[in-house]
Amino acid sequence: MNMPKFDEFIKDISENNYLYWDKVKYRKPVEGYTVEESWQVSRWVRTIKSVKMPVKTVSGEYFYSYRTQKVDSLLRTFDMKAGGNMIGHKIQLSDSEKNRFMIRGIMEESISSSELEGADTSSKYAKKMLAENIKPRNASEQMILNHYKTLRKIDRDYKNREMSRELLLEIQEILTENAIEEPNQSGRFRADKDEIVVQYKQKISHIPPNEKFLNEQIDEMIQYANNTEDSVHPLVKAIVLHFWIGYLHPFCDGNGRTARSIFYWYLLRNDYWAILYLPISSTLKNAKDQYAMSYIYAEQDQNDFTYFFEFITKKILQAISEFDLYIDRKVLENKYLSSKVKNLNLNPRQQQVVGLLLKDPSNKVTGKSHSIMSSVSLKTAYRDLKELEKLKIVSTSRSGKNVDYYISEKFRL
Repeated sequence: MNMPKFDEFIKDISENNYLYWDKVKYRKPVEGYTVEESWQVSRWVRTIKSVKMPVKTVSGEYFYSYRTQKVDSLLRTFDMKAGGNMIGHKIQLSDSEKNRFMIRGIMEESISSSELEGADTSSKYAKKMLAENIKPRNASEQMILNHYKTLRKIDRDYKNREMSRELLLEIQEILTENAIEEPNQSGRFRADKDEIVVQYKQKISHIPPNEKFLNEQIDEMIQYANNTEDSVHPLVKAIVLHFWIGYLHPFCDGNGRTARSIFYWYLLRNDYWAILYLPISSTLKNAKDQYAMSYIYAEQDQNDFTYFFEFITKKILQAISEFDLYIDRKVLENKYLSSKVKNLNLNPRQQQVVGLLLKDPSNKVTGKSHSIMSSVSLKTAYRDLKELEKLKIVSTSRSGKNVDYYISEKFRL
């Protein structure tokens, strides 16, 4: 009889934001009720409006998800953007430019996802290392390189393969190769004797399920990933797989990186190719505590998966928004660049190089970095750069065996 009085409170804590008790307790309660009573009624409404998820706990209960009113709008936005219309309405790109955007996204994702797991190196050097194929100097740089290789392999090969135990182990092995202290922890599932726990701020936040349950649920997860008959939206399914791997924690190391890699695998497998433009982990890295808490809330609040789903979808929308702003900047840069090179008859690859160097005079490129970023042979890359040097657009300097190309002072003026 009194439910209408709760509508605004429920909307505030479940629709505007999906809040846990630690935030709700400071909200103004429903008139005539305590904040505890207001919370209990809201949780009851969440439960009866929720659907069961495939992720199961050791005690035999399932996680569930409350469908907020924003979900349909979110999925439409995602379909329009990650389905391929990420750029087209703003800027026309050559294949070379599209490839450069994709490489940029993969690099950013590799660096940010590794930083989430403790990798410690400057982003600028990490990009240089990846672009110029420089050998990693330490475990942090190796972790980043491994992640980069994994995402490239997912895009080129793994997206065409069904999920399997072999694929999971292969991905985890690439991600952890030479980047963890115990080499025997690569390419295998954890066992009870490994005694793995998840810690957050020096406290145990999650005890992964036992070995027997893990093996049962890995097969359930694989079946879910390969099921093409259900009507679950691919983004929802990708987020479920991300969460499921995090909950099962099937490996001794590399679980977070594997979970985020499988998220990309599933979306690429379902033709959301523009997802590679979006380094989702860049937004997760800047909200590291909230990322961890979204797992913790889900497990502590009666298996409510919605906390995790809401957090991840917000970060995806943020990544889309940030990419839109990036493209707006590129549109302006391209206009400026066009005015500088309109009579020089440069190919799109050369224009991209000139744009990069004009953007920051301290930037340098090498034949190797241009080859990787533009996906062309080393011979073609050097031909591009030598023509720019002949036109006096770039100058050169030697750094050991390498030749660095940078914007010439004359052209900059």
